[in-house]
Amino acid sequence: MPLAGHLVELRNRVLLSVIALGLGAVVGWFLYDPVLQFLQAPVMEVSAQDGRVAEVNFAGVASPFDMKVKVAVFIGFFLTSPFWLYQVWAFIVPGLTKKEKRYSLGFLAAAIPLFLAGAALASFALPNAVRTLTAFTPEGATNIIPAQDYLNFVMLIIVVFGIAFVLPVLMVGLNLLGLLSADTIRKSWRWVVVLIFAFAAIATPTPDAISMFFLVIPMTALFVLAWVLCWLGDRRRKARMIAEGTWEDPAELDD
Repeated sequence: MPLAGHLVELRNRVLLSVIALGLGAVVGWFLYDPVLQFLQAPVMEVSAQDGRVAEVNFAGVASPFDMKVKVAVFIGFFLTSPFWLYQVWAFIVPGLTKKEKRYSLGFLAAAIPLFLAGAALASFALPNAVRTLTAFTPEGATNIIPAQDYLNFVMLIIVVFGIAFVLPVLMVGLNLLGLLSADTIRKSWRWVVVLIFAFAAIATPTPDAISMFFLVIPMTALFVLAWVLCWLGDRRRKARMIAEGTWEDPAELDD
């Protein structure tokens, strides 16, 4: 497909994803109150358990409306995740054959639970992150946290954790299509580990290492699992090509 065709396809898939996100945000608008309570819970726990004054503050007149729109879009992002994840996959692998469409279903079947699992892990790690950050408040001072800053911080971490968990699935999907080999992954493992630590450090901007390792450990485990699955896929592919007489160097197949 020429570059112009790829750009047109990208525009169409982004447009479809934006429309779906808009519809999801409409649903999210009506789910705002319980979700906001959930997002504010880490701050409320600091106030209840540690005895410190901590609360989320809507400073401006338009701040409550602005945050309701943002939280509604955040909810829509998760509600429509099956749709936009498929759009991402379909753009990476255009012109899917019948067999590749089955791979797409497998990709979605793994990507969606992992995306939600990453978001759930972020929700589990957030109370520790908020408690650590607010612990630096001087004695006698209070934490009146601007709603814009706090909710943007929380929603960004949850989304980043979810996306991070999907990346290993993408690796396996590309391997199934013959676009990424296990050997390529193995040779670049040092860079992958460095990128995982750098990504985790940016995604969890807290001074404690525990919050960062909440992301580093599962991401590393998923990367290793993805490599193992890619290695098994490469072996099956080699064995099939040898049986069909299309493998150029059968001696390279491990015993």
